[in-house]
Amino acid sequence: MSPDALAALHARCFETPRPWSAAEFEYLLTRAFLLTSDAGFLLGRVVADEAELLTLAVAPEVRRGGQGRALVDQFLDEAAQRGAVTSFLEVSAENAPARALYRAAGFEEVGLRAGYYLAPDLGKIDAVVMRRDLRT
Repeated sequence: MSPDALAALHARCFETPRPWSAAEFEYLLTRAFLLTSDAGFLLGRVVADEAELLTLAVAPEVRRGGQGRALVDQFLDEAAQRGAVTSFLEVSAENAPARALYRAAGFEEVGLRAGYYLAPDLGKIDAVVMRRDLRT
């Protein structure tokens, strides 16, 4: 997927946190790895022995069909192959479906970043920090 295509899908999937631009994706693709499916993608990275799931986007019309879980599973495998022993992510406290997906994939909620995301109405939304041990 091109940076433009990634940005377009990201914009369809996110309002908070704000969607990322093609330029941001272009930059991140030089520092992270991309996994794709028919109607979605996941961007992640590994630094030392820690992995970070940067973003996951699945087209709204095909959500709850398993593509998100498949991408998360691929990410966990790829991160472990790259030497990560722990994985982290941040997710909007208001995004209950995503939090459920990550819990089902073995992530645990380990922290909270108060007011981390800026909502379109200029309000602030907390981010939940989640962690998964990749050795199990």
